[in-house]
This record gives sequence, C-alpha cells and structure tokens, in this order.
Amino acid sequence: GHRRKNWKVRKFVLREDPAYLHYYDPAGGEEPLGAIHLRGCVVTAVEDMPDSKKYDVDNILFEIITANETHYYLQAASSAERTEWIKAIQAVARTGK
Repeated sequence: GHRRKNWKVRKFVLREDPAYLHYYDPAGGEEPLGAIHLRGCVVTAVEDMPDSKKYDVDNILFEIITANETHYYLQAASSAERTEWIKAIQAVARTGK
C-alpha cells in the first residue's frame, strides 16, 4: 500500500478446513475483513501487472482466481515469500475442504 495508494496492507491467515485465505487489518481486530475461498482456485505468479509501472510491483505479485472466477492480486514481501505463498495456497486448494 505504500507504493500503490489504492492497495492496502493486510495480514493473511491460510486455513485448510475450510479452505480459505482470511484477511485482517494489520493494526488489529479479531474479525476478518474478508475471505477468499480457495477450493478449486488457481494461483500463479504474476510477472507483469496491467496499468502498473515496473517500480510499483517488483515482480513479487501473485494472482488467485477463485472457482467463480474472481481475481485477486496480492503482493508478497519478497520473491521467496511469494513462492511459499503460492505453494501453500496450491496445496490447500487441492486438499482443503
């Protein structure tokens, strides 16, 4: 959110049962702001984001496309973290309930 003003910093919690990625306000709050249903989703690394400048994204974006074709773009803190998130979400999408 500090580079792209329309992006927000969020805390994410990945759950396997049920297969959801819940997101929270990092400043606190016990209730999630929302959730992404992961069962049957597709998650991939994004190398080029439409309508963005190269310095905005640093090649650490990934995209989640849900079963009902909703697209979510997320930015990781690093390339290694992006890879970890993608692997973890793919595993939950396959095996989660």
